[in-house]
Amino acid sequence: MKIIRRIEDIILDEPTAVALGKFDGVHAGHRKLLRELMLAKEDGLKAVVFTFDPSPDALFGKGGFKQLSTNSEKEYMLEELGADVLIEYPLTRESAAIRPDDFIEEFLVKSLNARLVIAGADLSFGAGGKGDFALLNALRTQYGYETKEIDKMVFGGSAISSSRIRQMIEGGAMEEADACLGRPYSLLGTVTEGKKLGRELGFPTANTEIAFEKVLPPYGVYFAEVMYGGSRYHALCNIGVRPTVEGCVLPRAETYIMSFDRDIYGEEIMIELLHYHRPEKRFSSIDELRMQIERDQKELEIYFGSGEK
Repeated sequence: MKIIRRIEDIILDEPTAVALGKFDGVHAGHRKLLRELMLAKEDGLKAVVFTFDPSPDALFGKGGFKQLSTNSEKEYMLEELGADVLIEYPLTRESAAIRPDDFIEEFLVKSLNARLVIAGADLSFGAGGKGDFALLNALRTQYGYETKEIDKMVFGGSAISSSRIRQMIEGGAMEEADACLGRPYSLLGTVTEGKKLGRELGFPTANTEIAFEKVLPPYGVYFAEVMYGGSRYHALCNIGVRPTVEGCVLPRAETYIMSFDRDIYGEEIMIELLHYHRPEKRFSSIDELRMQIERDQKELEIYFGSGEK
């Protein structure tokens, strides 16, 4: 998948189908839209995903905005789903101030040679966010492209949205969040070397930093799966600051991967959080911590053996 991050590089000669939106989390609603993009790809159009970096919510929000997916995670998922080109439009107050009709003409028509533009009903772009699907439709005959509007998907009687999923994750409702995402909520990270206390306890862990901009569930222990080297492994993942042994300033993921004994320092893993098992807590001794991890491991085996996953 080709990734374009500079405005001056946004130019494609081949006819394209363009999926336009934020794509934070690449959730089930986004995947519905991307399935339409793949149908257009089968018809011979180059599949282009056009999104924004940073998100308009981050640029124009009050601060502290957290994302469901980092750029690296979004790139990973969109490539897996079949996108040919990903455009991460560099969003500043200046570049966001483009008139919506100029955005359509300059980028969708002239730069991307769009034959089909696919977007959700709640699309907004351009100065003041005033560009919308109605404008895309109004200009389609003038510029010679078709449009496809994608309705929101519904879960539990309400529309699926990135903001709703953020609330689910922050509340530890991982199963509901996963249903709305259409996949488990995941953390992509590089394994770093720690103090190796887990190995001394008999539970070696893979430690990964968590991106500052990432939405976090409550601190605690999660039943998880880890993807590494094309394989999946059952895992216990602690999200937090390790209060018993050191008290980190920044949260990180500390993951015990079942039936796994390889040196993967410096390598990338994907951690999928399936179930919030218990909150993070401070133990009175290392032995107490060891006994709790042993109980967690047994309950993890029951979880996967029971068919809940």
